[in-house]
Amino acid sequence: MIYPPRLNLATLPTPLVKLSRFSERLGGVNVWMKRDEMTGVEVSGNKIRKLEFCIAEAQRQGCDTLITCGGIQSNHCRATAIMGARLGLKVQLILRGEEPQTPSGNLFMDLLAGAEISYLPAEGWAAAHPQYAKQLQAEAEIAGHKAYFIPTGASDEVGLWGYIAASEELAADFKRLNLKPSAIVTATGSGGTQAGLIAGNEIFGLAEKIVAFNVSDSAAYFAERAREDISHWQTRYADLLKGTPGAEIDTATLRVLTQEGYLGPGYGIGYPEVFDTIKALASSEGLFLDPVYTGKAFYGMVNEISKGDQGCFAGAKDIVFIHTGGLFGVFPQQENFTFAAD
Repeated sequence: MIYPPRLNLATLPTPLVKLSRFSERLGGVNVWMKRDEMTGVEVSGNKIRKLEFCIAEAQRQGCDTLITCGGIQSNHCRATAIMGARLGLKVQLILRGEEPQTPSGNLFMDLLAGAEISYLPAEGWAAAHPQYAKQLQAEAEIAGHKAYFIPTGASDEVGLWGYIAASEELAADFKRLNLKPSAIVTATGSGGTQAGLIAGNEIFGLAEKIVAFNVSDSAAYFAERAREDISHWQTRYADLLKGTPGAEIDTATLRVLTQEGYLGPGYGIGYPEVFDTIKALASSEGLFLDPVYTGKAFYGMVNEISKGDQGCFAGAKDIVFIHTGGLFGVFPQQENFTFAAD
């Protein structure tokens, strides 16, 4: 596979491990985990794979400033802030919601890394933040700088390469382990990891299907988003993709599987089953999920497995779960965990 300019930012390849003890409770289904929470201590998770391409593109354009956006506890914003500091790039974050009295988790790390932060109200966010980003770009130009805008989650046709490259890595994992999974599972929030895995599956033939569990929006939204991102990717990189087997994806008929029902009260809000799932995996495997992304997706996967033929993993023997990181998101919600007294 030929790739566009890319920086070497993540610790790769990440391990693919079998969750042997946890799988014992799943009635014959083996769950494997691609441990992308190990892409780097401070920048852990899926976002750094996308940023390898997005920041390379920013540098190609001669930019010295990165502007991006997300929620108060955005993993992507934290990774961008830290990589900006590491590469000597100014970082400006546009965060959704009100400034908290005491910063914690990812926000605390954003501030430690020296990012400049603006807060916009959650109401009207979708329309307001792109306009504000353009304003910041204009201000940067007046000051003699050039700013590159990275969308939420680095989820666009540039960031898409992150999980196409990860798919090539998975193909090598599967070959080494002689593994043919029925499904690959991921959480989906901004849609880029999901779309990258779908495109990667078309190119590398990884599994029967890619199943995403939405932590925001709806299945219809993610179907449209994945098709749109992949279509833009095909158009922008047409010359680079020429002759690549599997890259001529028909987005009109593309299968985009997003399993609904596990969002709970809303984005970023955990619920008891999710907190219990996080505890169960931590106590059986020493692996930690978060209540925003991976906890919800892992709980959804386990519940769907428990449904047998009525669930979305009917007949599955091996399932690979993509651990997209998010550990720092546990701490702002730690009061929701309960522990039995001795």
